This record gives sequence, C-alpha cells and structure tokens, in this order.
Amino acid sequence: MQDQVRAAVVGAGSIGAGMDRPDAPVPLTHAGGYAATGFSLVAFVDTDPAARSHGKQWGCPVFADFDEMMRVNVKSALYGMQVVLPHFKARGSGHIVNVSSMLGRVPFAPFRSAYSAAKHALNALTASLRLELRDAFPGIHVSTVSPGVVATDFGLAALGGGPDSRALAMAQPAAEVAEVIAGIIEAPRADVYTRPGMREMVVRYFAAEDMAAAEAAPPFAPTRP
Repeated sequence: MQDQVRAAVVGAGSIGAGMDRPDAPVPLTHAGGYAATGFSLVAFVDTDPAARSHGKQWGCPVFADFDEMMRVNVKSALYGMQVVLPHFKARGSGHIVNVSSMLGRVPFAPFRSAYSAAKHALNALTASLRLELRDAFPGIHVSTVSPGVVATDFGLAALGGGPDSRALAMAQPAAEVAEVIAGIIEAPRADVYTRPGMREMVVRYFAAEDMAAAEAAPPFAPTRP
C-alpha cells in the first residue's frame, strides 16, 4: 500500500487522490487521480487535473490570473474536501492530506507572491477543518504537508518564467517527499515539513523581533530570480 502511495506522489508531483479501499474509489471533484491505501479512507487534495503535475504559480498577476491561482490552489482543494468529507463522516474515519508549500508559511520568494498567498489560504482552510472536526469526528485526521523546492518541472510552469526547480541545489527529490507523505499516513500528524530544519526556519521567522531584518538575509530570494 505504501509503495502505491509513493508511486502516486512521485509520478504526479502534486496530486489529488482518494480511495475507500483498493477496489472502490471515491470520486473527488477537481482531484487528479487515485491512490490505494488499503487501511483507511484517505484523500490527498491539492490541485486540479490540469495542474496536478506542477501546480500553478505566479508573481504579481492581473486580477484574472490571481483568481485562477486561487481556483487551482485553494478552491480545488476545498471542492475535494467537500466531496470526500461526507464519506469520511459516514465511516467515522479518514485522512485528508493537503500538500502546501514552505511558501505557504514564509514568503521566501516575493516573485511568487500570489502562489504564496494561495498556499497560506490553503493552510488556514486545512487547520480550520481540523479544528471543526476535532470533537465530533476524532477519527478523521486533517494534515498539511509543506515541501520546499522539489526537483520537478514546477518552476518552468510559472507564468512569466522562472528557474527550473530541478537545477536548484536545494531541490529535494520527489521520492523523499513521497516518503514523508507515506509516513504521515502511517502515523498521522497535523503539520509536517519534508526536510529537517524547515520547521525551525518558520519558527525563527515569526519569532524575529524585526521581520524585515530577517527578510534581508538568505534564504530569502531577491525580488526577481
């Protein structure tokens, strides 16, 4: 089962998937596929099929582009959660895993401002759903996974251009991200980062007496790549 999850994540990059049991898929509106889990009803809800291999990311777009950014990165996840949640409630168990981004925690790359804003919104929706379900449905887990740069063609998909993520020294292999997601299914946690030290980076940023001073130093990127 875990091998199927890993293969789905590696093959799709950012995926949307769900399955009640290996022979009975639950359709998720705006989700990008299915991943068999075998032991519980699990939904990975991220981007819609048109964007599932690399998501959508823009810097400072016109209003139409910003709306599209929110549709792909936020509304598609919301729609997926709305579709799968009744199945989870009826069963009394399940696990929603939303794939966010480090940019959804800290705006390391200002030229990805709209993408960062969308992932911040996704984080808030995920946490709010978890709190909403906590008392009445303790068997339903809701998690956020935050990768950094992943070695896919994600960067090349950006409107206005951008660096190839695979060429960046800090890019994490997709297989490592898959291992983290598989691990969160085996041992559910609310909020997970895909590399050691990421959580500490987030904590340092929000604990800084002057965020502007923190933003003037690496790993914050320049205004444009």
